[in-house]
Amino acid sequence: MTALMYHDIVALGAEDTSGFAGRDAALYKIAPELFEAHLDAIGEWPRGSAPSSVPVFTFDDGGISAMRAADALETRGLTGHFFITANYIGARGFVTATDLVELRRRGHGVGSHSCSHPLRMGHCRWSQLIDEWSRSRAMLSDILGEDVHAASVPGGDFSLSVAKGASEAGYIRLFTSEPSRTERQAFGLTLTGRFSIQRWTTAKVAAALAAGEWRSCAAQAIVWNGKKLTKRLAGEQYLKLRRRLLRQGNDVQWGDTSA
Repeated sequence: MTALMYHDIVALGAEDTSGFAGRDAALYKIAPELFEAHLDAIGEWPRGSAPSSVPVFTFDDGGISAMRAADALETRGLTGHFFITANYIGARGFVTATDLVELRRRGHGVGSHSCSHPLRMGHCRWSQLIDEWSRSRAMLSDILGEDVHAASVPGGDFSLSVAKGASEAGYIRLFTSEPSRTERQAFGLTLTGRFSIQRWTTAKVAAALAAGEWRSCAAQAIVWNGKKLTKRLAGEQYLKLRRRLLRQGNDVQWGDTSA
């Protein structure tokens, strides 16, 4: 399975109107015309034949642009999987409960992206992990009137404790940020990696990732593993350094930086 990880689809200069605000979050927001180009290129790759399988389109955070993304997918007969930060449902720039019901009615998947979006979820205490996974699942299930069984890891910070907590909370599939097409099993969960789409990702690269073209997939894996090593070595200093470099303000209170 090949899964692509999108976030918000918003016009240039209007990044803060959907999802989390700030330069950090804006790195993963792409313009509507670029998203359309991605979808067109994915449908055409490789030229003369369709990809071996349609990629899974996932969207993290729960920004209001989920509705725009759904519209674009549907014009091509596609569906998406939208992972929602439950504490922000109905907040400015985020989907409402009504939006979520509408997405499900239209055939899209809705899952959890935790309650508060900890940036370092793999370092959370066990009690917080269980709360993040269990409470967000309960909130979404109540809104949708059906059990929610899929989730994605916020911040890309995966650990076995994150998977175990998700399993104990009742999920059966967990999407990570690991750039891999190989699914794994852990604690009764199916772990599915994803290839990250950022604001500079071209249509050609998105199509190559969707088709599993090895050069593009390998290049992202190299960058991801280097970033993961940096996070591990820097520890708590990683968050401070990133905020300094990106000049992130205090308008976003992530799950592990609200104190």
